[in-house]
Amino acid sequence: MVGDTPAQSLTEKTRSIWREASVYRERRVVVILLLGFSSGLPLLLVYATLSAWLKEAGVSLTAIGLFSWASTAYAIKFLWAPLVDRMPLAFLTRVLGQRRSWLVVAQILVAVCMLGLGASDPSENITETALWAVLLAFASATQDIVIDAYRVETLPESHQGAGAANYTFGYRMAMLTSGAGALIIADVSGWFAAYAVMACLMAVGFLTALISPEPKRQSTVESQNREQEINATISRFTHWPERLRRFAAETNAAIICPFADFIGRRHWAMILLFVALYKYGDALLGVMANPFYLDIGFSKSEIAVISKFYGMAMTVAGGLLGGLLATRYGILKTLLIGGIAQALSNLAFAAQAMVGYSLPMLAVTISIENFTGGIATIAFIAYLSSLCNVAYTATQFALLSSLMAFARTIFASGGGWLADQMSWVMYFLLTTAAAVPGLVLLLWLMKKFPPEDDVNREKKPAG
Repeated sequence: MVGDTPAQSLTEKTRSIWREASVYRERRVVVILLLGFSSGLPLLLVYATLSAWLKEAGVSLTAIGLFSWASTAYAIKFLWAPLVDRMPLAFLTRVLGQRRSWLVVAQILVAVCMLGLGASDPSENITETALWAVLLAFASATQDIVIDAYRVETLPESHQGAGAANYTFGYRMAMLTSGAGALIIADVSGWFAAYAVMACLMAVGFLTALISPEPKRQSTVESQNREQEINATISRFTHWPERLRRFAAETNAAIICPFADFIGRRHWAMILLFVALYKYGDALLGVMANPFYLDIGFSKSEIAVISKFYGMAMTVAGGLLGGLLATRYGILKTLLIGGIAQALSNLAFAAQAMVGYSLPMLAVTISIENFTGGIATIAFIAYLSSLCNVAYTATQFALLSSLMAFARTIFASGGGWLADQMSWVMYFLLTTAAAVPGLVLLLWLMKKFPPEDDVNREKKPAG
């Protein structure tokens, strides 16, 4: 407004930011925070926390390494996502709805598996411990499928960034609880007590699922037409038994249509390539971060305090900002801002390598990397959510997140070899350059799908 004083302009800007931040206080977004805690609680109980227990039990390092295969469920969850998306659970679905019924069952299974894993004894029967770990990962991955679908279906696109930020905040708090918290409990009262407390904390997500509304299942005109066309073809096979035709129709709706819908979009292959490459530079950095810290002289305690605890706080702060940016500027623009910042943050590691051992410099490096990473991660989760057709949410998000995890693992696997071939400074300069292909693809996608348009196509609910 003409004539406003600087103080009045600052006050108006403050009010505007406060209004935008109010999205985090909306009931639907708070629900995602609590479900994010439920989703993050099991992860370290299959990873780092379990590894510490196995080491204490005298299990060989080779066997501990093989336990990482227990987490394969997280990478292949798209295989049973169609069942979660479509298959009802008898009376539970009639009472709670499709999403909440699966969520409640998955959470009960997670809690039971936590108790089973905690009651096992790896020093006496490592096979039993491995079986419970696999079952826990499977139940946890199933819970993730439902929560991802619930988040996408309950939040409008304008709230996806804030929802992703709240989900990540809840997830990180849960990892701190099941990581440091579980270790402290185990040190005082033993491993069964640690896993039992974590099982009790699953009540947070369980109660949230019971009191939260079931999202309204939607379909699009395109999805309805595609299913009707294929079902019409199936109905012509009159010589097939009725049960077989019904099974073929259900398979079509649950498995074929979600994938056919995605590959029917413009430039779908480029979208998938972008999903695989966006965090390439970050993946190369992450896999070598701890070896780098140790190599230049930091102790494990210093790494834990600055990198893990302080770093988590900076990640959450970046995530909250990323949610606000996505709300104000849109997902694609926030992806670009976060991607550029994330790539440039790798240069801080190059500077750290030149400085060497310095706790103040490490704090600066971690601040920059985790804060920018938080922005990029929130925008990326919101982007994956926006790619999902509302008719096939669970299956398509599980596919996209599995591709992201698989690509991150494969691309990062060569990081150790690269670090062996060059200095740390050159390695981190290389990780910065590795982020460029993803950013170039993003600029291309922004040109093909302008930020003010839907990222894939019109997805208005049918009817």
